[in-house]
Amino acid sequence: MISLCRRTPAAMLGLSLTLAVAAPADVEGTAMEKRFPQLTMDQLNEQQRPLGEEIMKVSSVGLGGPYNPMMRSPVMGERLFRLLDYLRFKTSVPRRLNEFAILIQARLWTSQVEWYAHYPLAIKAGLAEGVAADLKDGKRPAGMKPDEAVVYDFCTELSTNHAVSDATFNRAKETLGEQQLVDLIALSGTYVTVAMLLNAAQEPVPPGKSPPLQPLPAAR
Repeated sequence: MISLCRRTPAAMLGLSLTLAVAAPADVEGTAMEKRFPQLTMDQLNEQQRPLGEEIMKVSSVGLGGPYNPMMRSPVMGERLFRLLDYLRFKTSVPRRLNEFAILIQARLWTSQVEWYAHYPLAIKAGLAEGVAADLKDGKRPAGMKPDEAVVYDFCTELSTNHAVSDATFNRAKETLGEQQLVDLIALSGTYVTVAMLLNAAQEPVPPGKSPPLQPLPAAR
């Protein structure tokens, strides 16, 4: 796992979002052309440079991962960068549940980079390896703590049904409270955006590493 010199929240944001970008490769490890050619600081225009400089303060591997496509729309990219900083490190949702919710979206989207980056962070935050393993296999995890079951049911129902039943909503509101519930919804939607950026750009996991996720059986 790539390490950073500074263990600030912003630095960890750079780590979690940029673990996967040393050299592009497909699942067999064969080099391929990137859909968004990799930008360097020297190539940035005057609109992109301020965001690039902010990213370089915290990123362990430069302008890769979701940052590379984000740089194509620097105003959007800057605002997404700030939103991610809040949703990872200033959110009202406990870290264990927050990272679990990110893994749920990574699994639903088969986002290899998201899973690769956030799995160790979720385990470090206290998520049981067995829970993560079941999620990885596309199962409703056994052995979840009560608050984890609430997060799983709420996020999965909202993401797959595009709606939430009264029973699921009320259970989540009672367990998490209004602020945590709103932050959880925002986190889930934002990491769908990150998964879309990564998957559409075909960003790979680090060279020599195998993609951690298999397609879900019901994937369309």
